Amino acid sequence: MAVITISRQFGAGGRTLGVKVAKKLGYQFLDDAVIQELAKRARVSPQTIKSIERSAGSLFSKFISSALSKGYMERLTGEAIGYMDEDIYVEKLWEVITEFAKKDNLVILGRGGQYILQEMENAYHIELIADKKDRIDFMKRHYKFTDSQALQAVRDGERRRKSLYAKLGKKDYDRPCIYHLVINMSKIPLDKGLKLICDLVK
Repeated sequence: MAVITISRQFGAGGRTLGVKVAKKLGYQFLDDAVIQELAKRARVSPQTIKSIERSAGSLFSKFISSALSKGYMERLTGEAIGYMDEDIYVEKLWEVITEFAKKDNLVILGRGGQYILQEMENAYHIELIADKKDRIDFMKRHYKFTDSQALQAVRDGERRRKSLYAKLGKKDYDRPCIYHLVINMSKIPLDKGLKLICDLVK
């Protein structure tokens, strides 16, 4: 019984490999459930959470947070409603990840799980890295992106990752000693990566 966190450079195959690991071990793959729980606690829609995650660190995100403040929205609607910005997101994220981890047998994709659960005894922290070219090629193969779409997706993913870790007060997210296992997906095939992770936690 264990909890596995998978951090990745965007486009290194974290979701694809995470789903395979969860299926192989009979674990729950935790991704959308985090969004649903965050939305429930903040009394906002899951789409609001997704929008915050997609735009994290962008000028658009900062504009929305300031323009659509909680007070403004309450005045606009005449009633108290839920509210979520990047700071509240991080606070609630810490709570949600910690509580989910108590259930064990989980694969948690991204969202700073390697930091939130760093002191958890039965948590294994994995990082997937790859050359930028390989990450762009992965996005093109698996999501049918054009060259420009794949490049933009990788850039956006890097920006979101940097922004989240800044909110967590972390800058060392690519430092190997944080993790139990770092896999270079430019060198290791997906099926070999699957075996390495599963063997680690058995």
